[in-house]
Amino acid sequence: MNSNELVSAQATRVALASDQARPDVKQFLTFHVGGEEYGLDILRVQEIRSYEVPTRVANAPAFVKGVVNLRGVIVPIVDLRLRLGQSGEYNAFTVVIVLNVCQRVVGVVVDAVSDVLELSTEQIKPRPEVAAALDARFITGLGKIGERMLILLDIEAMVASPDFGLMD
Repeated sequence: MNSNELVSAQATRVALASDQARPDVKQFLTFHVGGEEYGLDILRVQEIRSYEVPTRVANAPAFVKGVVNLRGVIVPIVDLRLRLGQSGEYNAFTVVIVLNVCQRVVGVVVDAVSDVLELSTEQIKPRPEVAAALDARFITGLGKIGERMLILLDIEAMVASPDFGLMD
């Protein structure tokens, strides 16, 4: 399966998962940045795209890679890996998760998308109160599936944050 087919299959799973939401569980799109696995609310995801080099914007922070034209909409592309203090190479697994947050469309670059998971309230633990590279304000909790742990992000709060550099 090539990278475009993989992205298309993942996008189909995202669409199916969001159509089958149940009130007793929350659905999260899971993805990797560095060695960590993260999750974000599936309802914020518009689509998953393979990475394409964006048009650079002068004087933008290093983690703002530029903009792309997505069917007539200019979308800022933020490398979440750089924003989280990680490095990352652009390869066949690198994807852009296109999000609808804060009444705008934003793309975030991640190492790879994993899956869509449903988590019950019992599987979501409170966020830890420890110093970390990621500000705790942007963590809604930790998802626990067996021995697997997910860092659940409040992507809307993260994008709206002044230090993210996208909001006026």
